[in-house]
Amino acid sequence: MTVSSPPGSFASPDLRHVATRSRPGVLAALTWKRVRPRFWPVAQFLLPAAFPLAILIAWQVTTANNWLPVQILPTPATVLSTFWDLVTGGDIVVNLQISFWRISLGLAVGGLAGLAFGTVLGVSRAADEMLGPLFKALAQVPSLGWVPILILIFGLDEMLKIIIIAKACFVPIVLATSEGIRNVPRPYREVAQVLRLRRRSVLTKLLIPAALPTVFGGIRLALSHAWIALIVVEMLAAAEGVGYMMVWGRTLFQIDIVIVGMLIIGGIGLLMDAGLARIERGMRRWEPARA
Repeated sequence: MTVSSPPGSFASPDLRHVATRSRPGVLAALTWKRVRPRFWPVAQFLLPAAFPLAILIAWQVTTANNWLPVQILPTPATVLSTFWDLVTGGDIVVNLQISFWRISLGLAVGGLAGLAFGTVLGVSRAADEMLGPLFKALAQVPSLGWVPILILIFGLDEMLKIIIIAKACFVPIVLATSEGIRNVPRPYREVAQVLRLRRRSVLTKLLIPAALPTVFGGIRLALSHAWIALIVVEMLAAAEGVGYMMVWGRTLFQIDIVIVGMLIIGGIGLLMDAGLARIERGMRRWEPARA
């Protein structure tokens, strides 16, 4: 009498070998399981760097073969040398300090105003019906579309930059806050009604904490918009800052300074977004489950 093997198992190593050979997918899965722990950390580091490395190689090949004049596309070595000169000379540090001060103040003003207005729209249906359409219509106008009229009102002073940055932050934070409050699960609201919590307690202890992960996603988007608005407004109407440094390089026809500014803007923007994304992932862990 032969004893049958349980489903999914093999009676002998030989049969296991035959079955593995007859199913290439199983062999590939087993091989990947053994190999992945060894090379996966290296691959995670190398894969994101592959495309920038390809661009750098193409850049070096283009300049080495004089396919473009150095006045239009300087060599990577020239850009690196210019970056080092700007760092040691203090130009980058001074301009970054000014840009960070502007974006911090604009983000604080636009963020607080956006949180307050978004909370009103999310809590009150009447306010949303009365003010929502006007807000959505004004939100369609890009931040830079306000520059001409704001220049006439405030001139080229710092107030202009702060208002443009604050407006860039205001819209995404309002949308995220109102949406987050509206999407609080209904059982949470019913529990608050059963407990007869005050309206203020419902707002501060239920609605705002429950909507905080969504709000933080809006803050992340707002920071990205603010960074873009900052650079553009510095290029248009400023005498200091990273954006002005790029305009100054273009005026002197020193494209290496422009490229250094582009690299700094992209690198700082990437670091800020990565840091906020990490915080946002941590906050998503305690986001309330939908009923």
